[in-house]
Amino acid sequence: MPSFVSQIFRFSLKLALGLFAAIFAVSLLVAALIVVALSLLKSLVTGRKPSPSMVFGRFQRFSPQGMWPGSTRDSAAPPAHDVVDVEAREIRSDRRLP
Repeated sequence: MPSFVSQIFRFSLKLALGLFAAIFAVSLLVAALIVVALSLLKSLVTGRKPSPSMVFGRFQRFSPQGMWPGSTRDSAAPPAHDVVDVEAREIRSDRRLP
């Protein structure tokens, strides 16, 4: 009889832990969806691109050619005939800083 009671106790314990794990996983999924929804809502209000798309755009720009589908190294680089003219100025060191 004690083995039957211990088997029932083990089964109920496994069931409870599995239920808690499922609740934890679902709560993490819901939290992630809420964060994504708020991020998209913020991007709609501010008029800027969503942060995840900007991060993946940087990955795509600086990754080796052919790593991302549809990306080419030539499209990320500016054309060779564009020249940016800048004004040179001297940078002095400030001795008051420690």
